[in-house]
Amino acid sequence: MNPFDRITIDPNVMQGKPCVRRMRVTVSLVVNLVASGMTKEEILRDYPYLEPEDIAQCRSYAPWAVDEEVMPLDGAAHAVSG
Repeated sequence: MNPFDRITIDPNVMQGKPCVRRMRVTVSLVVNLVASGMTKEEILRDYPYLEPEDIAQCRSYAPWAVDEEVMPLDGAAHAVSG
């Protein structure tokens, strides 16, 4: 089962960027809206053709697509305090 059945990639839509259900709404747009502080309700109000599951899948797809791998740094000189 594809966990991202709402995320589509079509070279003829938005230059092949990952989109929501073949629409011209990119995953990066949705993720940026969330990152800028918009709530799910605000996004759905501004983009009424989106569904709650679209937003959820975009939020899950983004870290999967990046596939960030954490590598240990050599030596304490590179440590970052948080």
